[in-house]
Amino acid sequence: MPRIFITGSTDGLGRAAAGALIGDGHDVVLHARTRERAAALSDLAPDAAGVVTGDLSSAAETRDVAGQVNRIGRMDAVIHNAGVYLEPSRGTTADGHATTLAVNTLAPYLLTALTDRPDRLIYLSSGLHHAGAGAGSLRDIDWTSRPWNAARAYAESKLHLTALALTLARAWPDVLSNAVDPGWVPTRMGGPSATGDLQMGHLTQTWLAVSHDPAATVSGGYWYHRQRQAPAPQARDPAFQDQLLDRLAALTGVALF
Repeated sequence: MPRIFITGSTDGLGRAAAGALIGDGHDVVLHARTRERAAALSDLAPDAAGVVTGDLSSAAETRDVAGQVNRIGRMDAVIHNAGVYLEPSRGTTADGHATTLAVNTLAPYLLTALTDRPDRLIYLSSGLHHAGAGAGSLRDIDWTSRPWNAARAYAESKLHLTALALTLARAWPDVLSNAVDPGWVPTRMGGPSATGDLQMGHLTQTWLAVSHDPAATVSGGYWYHRQRQAPAPQARDPAFQDQLLDRLAALTGVALF
């Protein structure tokens, strides 16, 4: 059975995806931000292939998470689910970065670079990534010059993540790399007023992670409820993709290629 690593699997869509995959008999490696948060996985952990811990706002802890995953073994698929939404301020991580950028963009980039390459990669995006397009997205990617705008920062981080997924589809033809918009769903992040379908919100990424359906064994897609959608044109632009990868390599000190 495939072995799947899911970041941010203590609640919300990550936990729902983990529960569904474990229920179908797959080997799932769970992730929690801290050991205390890992206690929320007590019902899933006995049937999981492992639990790794680490705060993805920290580069050092993200590197450690990659090491923990590699010690368990090569994954067949990785679902990059962890993320933060509307941070009230830029914040400053231990590495000096905006928290939204660190968790939503830099951590998935680092994990992609430092974990053994899987057969499938799934990155959780958002329909809001369309609102992240524009010159400022890369010029001031870390929000060191612009006044903080939580919604804009989130949108830009999801644009970056979508572009990363499509970059890897182009650069790694042996890997199925896709981005998924789960919709606005009633999780801790989405809030109780969200109107999306929680079940459909996690089934697309589990389908892309393990299904042998010809519709699922493709690369370079941006998906919503198992239907391919058109991502923001900037996410598909090779020039933007290359500039993004250069910026992420400079910010993390790790080159993906």
